[in-house]
Amino acid sequence: MDNILVIGIAGGTGSGKTTLMNNLIETFREDVTLLSHDNYYKRHDDLTYEERCKLNYDEPAALETDLMAHHLDKLRHGEAIDCPVYDFTQHNRSHKTIRIVPRKVIIVEGILIFENKALRELMDIRIFVDTDADVRLCRRIARDVNERGRTLESVLSQYQDTVKPMHEMYVEPSKKYANIIVPEGGKNTVALDMITGRIQRHLEEA
Repeated sequence: MDNILVIGIAGGTGSGKTTLMNNLIETFREDVTLLSHDNYYKRHDDLTYEERCKLNYDEPAALETDLMAHHLDKLRHGEAIDCPVYDFTQHNRSHKTIRIVPRKVIIVEGILIFENKALRELMDIRIFVDTDADVRLCRRIARDVNERGRTLESVLSQYQDTVKPMHEMYVEPSKKYANIIVPEGGKNTVALDMITGRIQRHLEEA
């Protein structure tokens, strides 16, 4: 469908992607649908919880990105999808799915969404949220301890072992595919106003 605008929002963990995304959803409400890369983490029923805790969740191989690209392509063509749901407290995909229907604006969100060529080529606008590494680490600690039931020790260990090196290997280099780089994410009101204006024009034209 020509009247669907697909916006990709990428950036490191804790960069402010969610704040930016929530601001856009709050502004445009029923005109926006969201597709999150986090829901496409692979299922690992064959592993124990302890084994799942040790997996590298910050590399492209951890995600079923081909399925996400297939789902996004269907949404772009006006077809609804059944999106998988990931349970962070169990480090595994749940048995639930969410019915997602296409709307005039589709926001695609995740740290690695620009790393995959097939996925990023389905996006009309690619936004990279760029935030200082120390700020991102502090936000990740607060989120994982308060919302995902992790210990401080496990969060720091995961950050040092996989999050930081994978960020440098995959996430940071994918910034070159962005059309717009937004420092400080949702707190950047100038960038937010520009993006909001672009979406508003699309909705008026559609």
